[in-house]
Amino acid sequence: MSDLYDPYDKLVRLVVLGRAFDVPDNNLLLRQLQFVAPDVGMGRYCWNGECRYCEVHYRSGPDAPEYSALACRIKGQAGMRLTRLAPEVKYNLGEALAAAPAADEPT
Repeated sequence: MSDLYDPYDKLVRLVVLGRAFDVPDNNLLLRQLQFVAPDVGMGRYCWNGECRYCEVHYRSGPDAPEYSALACRIKGQAGMRLTRLAPEVKYNLGEALAAAPAADEPT
């Protein structure tokens, strides 16, 4: 386990733009995204909520309402579906998104 991540017991499934990712529970969403895409660590994020470069839109489940939040301020939860990403986040996740299985495919 790296010092970058808060202690976690298991991986949880997030869906990001229709792609499935398993990330450590009990961590900020931006750190969870960094777990699957190390390039997130190279992004221009302030990590304290001031820059808004990590803004995402998400749903807690398939039929839940959509909310916006900063990935440096919220923890990703099992079943969370990210529907829109700020350009910086999308850029840093580019390779991981291309390689990840579609959320409806078995993993």
